[in-house]
Amino acid sequence: MAATLGASAALARFAVDLRWEDIPAQVQHEAKRSLLNFFATALAGCNDPAVVAAARVFGEFRAASQCTVIGRAEATDMRHAASLNAMSGNVFDFDDTHMPTIVHPTAPVAPALLALAQTRPVSGRDLLAAFVVGVEVECRLANAVSPWHYERGWHITSTCGVFGAAAATSRLLGLDETRMLWALGHASAQSSGLVETLGSMAKSIGVGNAAANGLLSALLAREQFQGPALPVEGPRGFFRVMGHEADLAAVTKDFGQRWELSRNAYKPYPCGVVLNPVIEACLNLYQQDGVRLEQVERVELRGHPLLRQRTDRPAPGSGREAQVSAHHAVAMALATGRAGLDEFSDASVARAPAQGLAARLHFVDDTTFAVEAAQVTLHLQGGREIARRVDMARGSLQAPLSDQDLERKLETLCAWGGSGCDAGRLAQTIWALDKAQDAGAVMALAAGCH
Repeated sequence: MAATLGASAALARFAVDLRWEDIPAQVQHEAKRSLLNFFATALAGCNDPAVVAAARVFGEFRAASQCTVIGRAEATDMRHAASLNAMSGNVFDFDDTHMPTIVHPTAPVAPALLALAQTRPVSGRDLLAAFVVGVEVECRLANAVSPWHYERGWHITSTCGVFGAAAATSRLLGLDETRMLWALGHASAQSSGLVETLGSMAKSIGVGNAAANGLLSALLAREQFQGPALPVEGPRGFFRVMGHEADLAAVTKDFGQRWELSRNAYKPYPCGVVLNPVIEACLNLYQQDGVRLEQVERVELRGHPLLRQRTDRPAPGSGREAQVSAHHAVAMALATGRAGLDEFSDASVARAPAQGLAARLHFVDDTTFAVEAAQVTLHLQGGREIARRVDMARGSLQAPLSDQDLERKLETLCAWGGSGCDAGRLAQTIWALDKAQDAGAVMALAAGCH
């Protein structure tokens, strides 16, 4: 395929031709795991102030009320449901991570599919196959532009996520290759999102737009709204405009043999993925060695350069900023021995334990460390030094969360979000989704009860 088709055409053909039977059983199951994790994070984020504010604004433009807003009592139209549910799933940065690229693949793709599935008959198997298609398209494009795309300041979940949402919903609509290609073209025209927005509510705009605009792209293509022939690799296409020439081979390499969902990981902590090993090391120091924050005179964090680049925020001003602050993560873990949503909230930031580390925490870039690895060295009062190195953080591909871990995460986050949903019943429905005749029915289980 790669030898005879360009990147855009190859993606379109793959998205149209893939059969459920072609997807390995392990990848089929991983699709369910991704959806389970998505519902967990969306049910936690459903009442976040950013989601509440966006819902209030979107209500002024609501075109219909057939689609569920996860964790909330109100319903809305397809496009706004896709956007709000994507925001909820990503707002706490607790969603899944494609480890090679740091894309959060499910937040842009699943909400668009689930909204569409509430407006027409869709089987669970068809929805899952479309989800696999969307993640594959999204992450293969991300592979081709990594790492320079993110380093230039593009928020890769948003910029590549819109392609995944477009491909997935086009697949669910049964579009042919030509219209699938048009949908990818429409997605290319709406690809946006900046790393500068991380730590603010504005990040949610990019993620929400990726889901909503991907859905819009598919619906336009269905109505013969035409797009460019080379939206991805064209001389003024996505790759060239977003920075410099990308790795075209990464788009189509091992199509149907290597699956990007197999490189998807799920977080045990609500923060940037590069902080997972730091938190794990600090929790070990707290629980096993009895170290407390007040004993610490100096902290040294050794890890992949991304650790410093993404988390060097000495004085976070909000819970959102705390999600990408190493200073806050270290302080909360060593002060409380916990690292849940409460520890990354506005209230925890207001207690300001991180400020005391502003001048005492130091990063050491080490390219020999993987993104999921880090070493924490603490210099304590009295001259004692103690260190913990984590090479495979819990939640990484090498130490993944189990199905039971994900069920517990769903139960915990569902309760935390206060929607009143039945987490156990929702989990059972997702595990059996490939046998469901009406995939959209799962959304009724995620609607807020009050």
